Amino acid sequence: MPQANVESFELDHTAVKAPYVRKITVENGPAGDKITNFDLRLVQPNEEAIGMAGLHTIEHLLAGLLRTRLSGVIDCSPFGCQTGFHLITWGEQDNTEVAKALKSALEEIANDIEWADVPGTNIESCGNYKNHSLFSAKEWAKLILSRGISTDPFERQVI
Repeated sequence: MPQANVESFELDHTAVKAPYVRKITVENGPAGDKITNFDLRLVQPNEEAIGMAGLHTIEHLLAGLLRTRLSGVIDCSPFGCQTGFHLITWGEQDNTEVAKALKSALEEIANDIEWADVPGTNIESCGNYKNHSLFSAKEWAKLILSRGISTDPFERQVI
């Protein structure tokens, strides 16, 4: 049976320049609702990968931090390749606003977050609660911020 085309598998991962925010698609639902899917690429594909413990901690933090900065966040989930996240939102969201929110969230992770601030780190609230590293999350956040977050995946347009 033929498989459906998946947009991210059509993207030339050698042509992008991370870190960036890329609007993948705006989908229209049967009731007229819209959702926007973003590629929040934090590190360069096939050159770097964020270690699972740090990525897991960033995931838990972004889940809340992005919701306080953007309206309509549905989900923020890590890529299996460990280079970034999908961000799914209600409505049509603006690339620049998402990039600003991501930058602000990463600044908070890098500079302000303490272990007590990381949600979902016990056996009752996380499926792999032992696999977290705030140290790694902070180091990656600092590195990503030092490179600047672009609003374009191919041409560096840092906010």
